Amino acid sequence: MSAAFPRHARVRTGAEYARVFEQSRRCADPLLSLHWLAGEHPARLGMAVSRKVDTRAVGRNRIKRQLREQFRSLRPQLPAGDYVVVARPAARTASNAQLRETFVRVLVRAGALPPTPAVGTMPAALNSLSSPSTTPEPDAG
Repeated sequence: MSAAFPRHARVRTGAEYARVFEQSRRCADPLLSLHWLAGEHPARLGMAVSRKVDTRAVGRNRIKRQLREQFRSLRPQLPAGDYVVVARPAARTASNAQLRETFVRVLVRAGALPPTPAVGTMPAALNSLSSPSTTPEPDAG
């Protein structure tokens, strides 16, 4: 897979951003908010990271780079449409891993990704108490 992020994979014009902001499904987190507008074309990403988030361009670019890389890896799994991420001031102090995890969490909450299965030590069938095969029989003796 190419590491490039082509123009057709980006939300670029002001009109496209305005359409997403007006008609989209929204989901938020303390670090960022996601605006998702379903469409016919493959998933595209737009980002808004203002100077209110970080006054230094280096910091704003770090946030965008992490979100772009996470989107690039998830893009084949995402439903068609436009995804616009708006960073919040708390994103300035977040680590790269926190930014990526938050992005995935917001995508799941919005319904763009399936929820991750619960991590446990027992298979679901054995973990259920309603199954009669898992309750022990008392000794008749």
